[in-house]
Amino acid sequence: MNGIEGAGASQTALYQEVEACARDVSAAGRKLAALPGEQRSAALNAMADELAAARTEVAAANAADLAEAGSLSPPLRQRLQVDDKVFSYILRRLRAVAQLPDPLGEVIEGTTRPNGLEVRRVRVSLGAIGIIYESRPNVTTDAAAVCVRSGNAVLLRGGSEALRTNLVLAEAMRRGATRCGLPEAAIRILGSADREAVHALLRQDRYLDVLIPRGGRSLVETVSRESRIPVIKHYDGVCHLYLAADAPEATAVALTINSKCQRVEVCNALETLLVDEAAASRLLPALATALAAAGVTLRGCPRTRQIIACETADETDWAAEYLAPMLAVRVVPGIDAAIEHINTCGSGHTDAIVTQNLERSRYFCRLVDSASVLVNASTRLSGGGDYGLGAVLGISTDKLHARGPVGPRELTSYKWIAIGQGHLRE
Repeated sequence: MNGIEGAGASQTALYQEVEACARDVSAAGRKLAALPGEQRSAALNAMADELAAARTEVAAANAADLAEAGSLSPPLRQRLQVDDKVFSYILRRLRAVAQLPDPLGEVIEGTTRPNGLEVRRVRVSLGAIGIIYESRPNVTTDAAAVCVRSGNAVLLRGGSEALRTNLVLAEAMRRGATRCGLPEAAIRILGSADREAVHALLRQDRYLDVLIPRGGRSLVETVSRESRIPVIKHYDGVCHLYLAADAPEATAVALTINSKCQRVEVCNALETLLVDEAAASRLLPALATALAAAGVTLRGCPRTRQIIACETADETDWAAEYLAPMLAVRVVPGIDAAIEHINTCGSGHTDAIVTQNLERSRYFCRLVDSASVLVNASTRLSGGGDYGLGAVLGISTDKLHARGPVGPRELTSYKWIAIGQGHLRE
C-alpha cells in the first residue's frame, strides 16, 4: 500500500518518512509537468477505470470506516459515506476533468517589442501540492484529478475517520496513473492516522510548493499558523441569499429551499436568509411553510418573529456556519443594509440575490465582496462542476493566489519567456 504504515513508529521515524514522501512527490511533480496533456488525460480516464473496477473494495473499506464513526453527527456521517450516488459522482468528475483543456503551456499574453524581442507569459504547474482534509473521501479523488490535469504531483493526508476508504481510492488511482506512464509518486497518500504526520507535513517547505487545507476552521487556522509552506485557505461558508423587494415568491422559495436543503452539510449551503423589509410580509409566510416542511429550524430577528413563528436569533447566529438544518433569517431595510450585513458577517464564500431588476443585481454584484456572487441562482451552484471546472480542490476564500473554486488553472503559475535574435541590453 502506497503511504506511511507508521503506527507505533517514533516521531523521528515518522518525520523522516513524511519527508521521504514529500521528496518523492516533488521529484514526481517535475516529471509530470513535462508529460504531454494527452498522456495526463489518458491517465485520468485510466484512474476512473481502476476505481470502477475497485468498487467492491471501496464499499468494504467505507463500511469499515462508517462502523467506527458512530459518534459522528448525521451530516458528518453523510460526508463520510461513499454510496452508489457518490461513487458515480466521483467517476463522472474524473472523466470530466480528463476532457478539460490542458492548462500547461497556454500563452496568457504575448507581445513583440519594437526591437523584435518576443515576450510571452506562459502557464506552468506549481509543482508539488499537499492536501490536508477531513471526512470527505471524494476530496481524495477530486484532488488527484485536479493535480494531474494541472501537471502537479499531490501528497494527500485525509482524516483518520476515512483512512481505509482513502487508501483504497488512492491506490486504485495510482494504478491507473502509472499504467499510463505517470511517475509512481504523482499521487501519494500518507497512511498514518498519527496527528504528528500533519505537523511533519507542514514543515516540508523544501519539497512542497503549496498546501491546501480542507475542513473545519480549526484545521485551516492550525495549518495557516504553523505551516512553513504557502497556504491556499478554505474558510467557513457563511453563505447568504438576499430577497430583494421585487423577488417573485415562487423563485424566492425555490432558491431558498435548494440553497439550504439540497445538501445542508456542505460549504456552499445557505446559512443566512436576508429579506427586504418591503417584501417580508409577502414572502416570509410561504418561506416558513416550505422550510418547516423540509425540516429546517428558523432563527429570526425581532422583525422576522413579528411575521412568522420561529426561534430567536442572537448575534452569534449571523456569523454561524450551521452545516445543519438550521437557518438564520433577518429582515433588512434595503439592499445597502443587505450588502453591509454580508460584508460584515459573511465569510466571502458565496452570496446571492433574487431580483428582477438588472441595475439592482449589478449593484449587488459590484459591492458584495465574495468569491462567488450569484443572481437568481442557488448558492449550491458555486463550485467546480457547475462553473465548468470539472472537479475542484475546494472554494478558496483567499484573494491570493486563488479565489473561489480551485480548479486546474488555479493550481498553475506562469513564467516569462523572451525570444531574441542576439538581442543586447542597450
